[in-house]
Amino acid sequence: MDEPLVVETIYMYAKENAKKHHTENFELVHLDPPTPVLRRGQTFNVALRFNREYIDDTDIVRLLFSFGPSPNVIRGTRGIGTLNRDSYITDLEAWGVRMLGANGADISVEVRSPVDSPVGIWQLNVETTTVGRRKIPNSHSYDGDIYLLFNPWVKEDSVYYEEEQYLDEYVLNDVGKIWVGPFGSARGREWIFGQFDASVLPACQLLLERSGIKAISRGDPIKMTRAISRIINSNDDKGVIQGRWDGEYEDGTAPAAWTGSVPILEEFLETQKEVNYGQCWVFAGVVTTVCRALGIPSRVVTNLVSAHDANATLSVDRYYTIDNEELEYDPNNPMGGIDSIWNYHVWNDVWMARPDLPIGYGGWQAIDATPQETSDGFYQCGPASVEAVRDGAVGYNFDIQFLVASVNADLMRWKEDPHSEFGFTKIESNKYHIGRMILTKAPWVFDPNGDNDKEDITHLYKNREGTEAERLTLFRAVRAVDLAKRFYSLPAPGNEDVSFDLVELLRVNIGDPFIVEVNIENKSDEVRTVKAILSAGSVYYTGIKANMVKKASGTFVLQPKAHEQLRLTVIDDEYLDKLVEYCIMKLYAIASVEETRQTWADEDDFQVLKPTIDVKIEEELVVGRPATIILSFKNPLKKVLTKCRFNYAGPGLSKNKTLEYRDVEPEEDVYVEHQLVPQKAGPQKIVATFTSKELVDITGSIAVDVFDINE
Repeated sequence: MDEPLVVETIYMYAKENAKKHHTENFELVHLDPPTPVLRRGQTFNVALRFNREYIDDTDIVRLLFSFGPSPNVIRGTRGIGTLNRDSYITDLEAWGVRMLGANGADISVEVRSPVDSPVGIWQLNVETTTVGRRKIPNSHSYDGDIYLLFNPWVKEDSVYYEEEQYLDEYVLNDVGKIWVGPFGSARGREWIFGQFDASVLPACQLLLERSGIKAISRGDPIKMTRAISRIINSNDDKGVIQGRWDGEYEDGTAPAAWTGSVPILEEFLETQKEVNYGQCWVFAGVVTTVCRALGIPSRVVTNLVSAHDANATLSVDRYYTIDNEELEYDPNNPMGGIDSIWNYHVWNDVWMARPDLPIGYGGWQAIDATPQETSDGFYQCGPASVEAVRDGAVGYNFDIQFLVASVNADLMRWKEDPHSEFGFTKIESNKYHIGRMILTKAPWVFDPNGDNDKEDITHLYKNREGTEAERLTLFRAVRAVDLAKRFYSLPAPGNEDVSFDLVELLRVNIGDPFIVEVNIENKSDEVRTVKAILSAGSVYYTGIKANMVKKASGTFVLQPKAHEQLRLTVIDDEYLDKLVEYCIMKLYAIASVEETRQTWADEDDFQVLKPTIDVKIEEELVVGRPATIILSFKNPLKKVLTKCRFNYAGPGLSKNKTLEYRDVEPEEDVYVEHQLVPQKAGPQKIVATFTSKELVDITGSIAVDVFDINE
């Protein structure tokens, strides 16, 4: 036949392929025209329409798939498959094509991408020629992007998760929780990941380009998640979110106001500028969205009482003068960094094989997008094998030492001592304070009104605190770090004869008084003179001091075998005006015994609890039918709230809505109504937030069912 073969149409079966590839929830698949969203290492169908009937003996058809700039077969960024009726490439690391059938000028083709393909946007071009023709082949390009994602459902993929049912949570669940708050009062804050929103995959493409990760590396989850941890924060590149922790958010959005990741990624995609503002739990929420969108199993992890080891000693060090006043600097860190303890810190676990590490260190890997310390010159952290963290194997990639300190550092207190070569004497070493509990959301459950959906995963990060196994793994890490060896080798004081116990406060409702309380016992047969300082102050959740609320000091005599109780009462008028974001308070006590030079210190954090938003929808929810959402709560403060704003959102129910609200009077009941129109049937969730200049971090959620009367 003299007429050359020419492609007229390429049909990608976007919706049909999406069902097989677990991508049918992506909004891009359902737009007009639809965008194919596929998973690597899995077959998908394509239809080709020609200008005439395809002849197997003489027509040559090649499918060319291209990724990134300068695509290259050797580098894995270009794939070529030649079509015929019989052959089918079985090599999982090569592109395979085969012809399924023909009907006149139409043929049906099955394609399989390599299981290690780079992840992101691919282009398809079809070339046709005829045997014996020397002319340049006819070429036809598919007019659109093709997204190729990681595939945790295929065992040959490096992110394969064997227990498939968990992928419903770690890849497909688009609403979850992030645990925030101090130990004792931490709560699950609702967060809409929204990874299927139409803006998310294009935003992922932009942030990966900004990250500088090469096209050839985008099929490697190790390099991809390290790049994601770097680019979500904007510290040393044009990243997604600017972090801020000082409570001043006038030129942006307060971190507490976000309902989820989608408005952040939408703004980043639209403006191509960093978004103001985020904090660790916001970074972690966006990381989860990006990882789940790309097909990497991911979950949010919260470490209650989290160490920030600024000088790589695997300890958190507090220094005091001879007069028991805490130093505001670290005399042993010439770089100027100061160890700190965050009330809580949030990062991510991502799931993958680790062929670069010994057997047993695959599975969950920790990555942290919050800028704290640089790694290889950038603010990035991980992926650190969680099992390696548990083992104290600090010599492996990446940043395992930093994670070991975060969850298991000892809290060491040092007091000025002119007789010590070190200049300080260790007065206490607390093995139990850091990493009190490590939490994530349990799979498949969502509790909109409580915390029955939390999962304690502390045992994955470390052995039970105080056990021999826990000490051995910590000391394994210490032995590998020269500076840590010196700090841990200095002895702590032996058993002293006066015991002190700072009573922990767990929950205090806003407006209630509270008491700083220390129980003291003289176990000796002699009189002891004790000098004590008690204080209460407000702090940011990063441990940074904000305002001193109340402080008292005194000296008293303790008789042999006697008990004493020190109390400092704080009433609402003394602390309400000094609260800062998230309303966290720090109790602090230090005491010394004159006769024996024994010194003791302890601290405790608690959160002043605020009301939650009551979210109600009283009528039955039906797709396409307007319904009224009601948001209400009571102002707990005896002051006017200004610059008030509600936000609410829910995948399938409503995009993020911002409702400006009038000033709220002291102790007033706040009530607002708004209309929404459900778009998708099935179980859905709504998340709401309220912020004002005087009060932030008021949240609420509800789980609802939406019906489709046409089904």
